Amino acid sequence: MKKRIVAVLLSGCMVAGLLAGCGGSSKSTEKAGSTAASSDGGSYHFEVVVKSFQSTYWQAAIQGMEQAKEELGITYNPTGPNAESDIADQVNMLNSAINAEPDGIALAACDASAVLDSLQTALDKKIPVVCFDATVPDAPEGSVYSNVVTDNGAAGAIAGDKLYEAVKDKLGKGKVRVGEINQDATSANITERGMGFINKFKELAEADGHKVAVIGNDFYVGKVEKNAAEADADIVLEVAVPSQTTVDLCTTEALNIMNKDDTIAIFGSNQVAAEGVIAANANLNVLGDKIVAAGFDAGTAQKAAVKDGTLLGSVTQSPLMMGKGAIETLTKICNGEKVEMEQPTDAAWYDADNMEDKEIAPNLYD
Repeated sequence: MKKRIVAVLLSGCMVAGLLAGCGGSSKSTEKAGSTAASSDGGSYHFEVVVKSFQSTYWQAAIQGMEQAKEELGITYNPTGPNAESDIADQVNMLNSAINAEPDGIALAACDASAVLDSLQTALDKKIPVVCFDATVPDAPEGSVYSNVVTDNGAAGAIAGDKLYEAVKDKLGKGKVRVGEINQDATSANITERGMGFINKFKELAEADGHKVAVIGNDFYVGKVEKNAAEADADIVLEVAVPSQTTVDLCTTEALNIMNKDDTIAIFGSNQVAAEGVIAANANLNVLGDKIVAAGFDAGTAQKAAVKDGTLLGSVTQSPLMMGKGAIETLTKICNGEKVEMEQPTDAAWYDADNMEDKEIAPNLYD
């Protein structure tokens, strides 16, 4: 029932954004680099394709777009699949957005490889695309004008550093296991973040003389350099990816790792994965004592778990600023202004001691 209520609230938010986006002035027929519209963007219309309406993370991104809409006078139409694993649905939505011939498109791609043909079509039609939350590394040259994203490798490394510090006194006393739950192995932000955690934890452990074997999901294991054999390692870093991006399936993967007697730590690399770890603990009651856990992003369940010590802490990015930044960047492009290709947004560690700080609190959405 709780999920159905959240889904209804998120859908309502997106519908409100849709209706608001259709109420502006008629859009310009000029494409990127035009100065035909006023400098405040009042005649621009943008299509927005998010990864899903599943989590409150995307609600926060839309709130940022609403702020930009009020400030710039643009209109926008947000769409997105029901779940981040619905890759084909998102591609169809992106194609529909391109066919609408907007002044620009803001895209958070579920699967970086799946949108390449669509981006070529946008390029051919001279429709500028700004990626936010996730990049498309192999995008056709000239199709993506800017990336408004967190440095996900560095953000994952923050969690790796914090978890290693918390468990290093337990190392060297026999083989132990550290888990990582990643909701997918396709989107650039999740994979970069997952590898950021793996590489940092492995680097710190090896600097202290430990051998680390990364096992589990083939994509992540294949990215590891100088991976130790599991039989020789004193630290096993097990990476799990569910078949679909749902909290229930992340919970199942987390239960599998947390049920193992040698597990001492676990990381959920986004809101869905972190909520899966928290839900698994409802049955096991091992977090905070037997197993140290860290999360990523925010949401009501995760904030409560950080506050009461169930989670050591989490890493927050700023979906609101990414959403706002994507719209601001599209407006600048349409006004003929120069924009930077890479526009990183901040990520920071938060725990029970600092989550109310003024630098952190605005990014901790419910």
